[in-house]
Amino acid sequence: MNVFLIIAGTLSAIVAILHLGCIYFGAPWYRFFGAGEQMAVLAERGSIQPTLITSAIVLILSIWSLYAFSAAGIIFRLPFMRLALILITLIYLVRGIAGFFFISSPMGRSPEFWVWSSVICLSFGIVHLVGLKQQWASL
Repeated sequence: MNVFLIIAGTLSAIVAILHLGCIYFGAPWYRFFGAGEQMAVLAERGSIQPTLITSAIVLILSIWSLYAFSAAGIIFRLPFMRLALILITLIYLVRGIAGFFFISSPMGRSPEFWVWSSVICLSFGIVHLVGLKQQWASL
């Protein structure tokens, strides 16, 4: 069992659950987590769009969680393990780094959103990278 990949899977699962909270609790959660005022307003108006977008994010994060758990050896082996984990790790790292470039031009979100979400994504990417490196030979 790989502790880093277990942590990585748990982190992705927690974020997926928090996104479910946004769907359930609506506009206040969208605002708190920095999804942008437009998403919050759409949620307040009863639009299906925030739910669809957030559901897609929940699905993606859940799949990423399963891949980390699979690579850690705590669930069954999933297909394309190496490729999936490379892509997941790269997405987290690139998103983490790229977000810092949006601080001065936040595109409807606060600069604090970009800082915090970038630090979180970069941290998740590093945890994935360490776990992936440790587990590489057995994937």
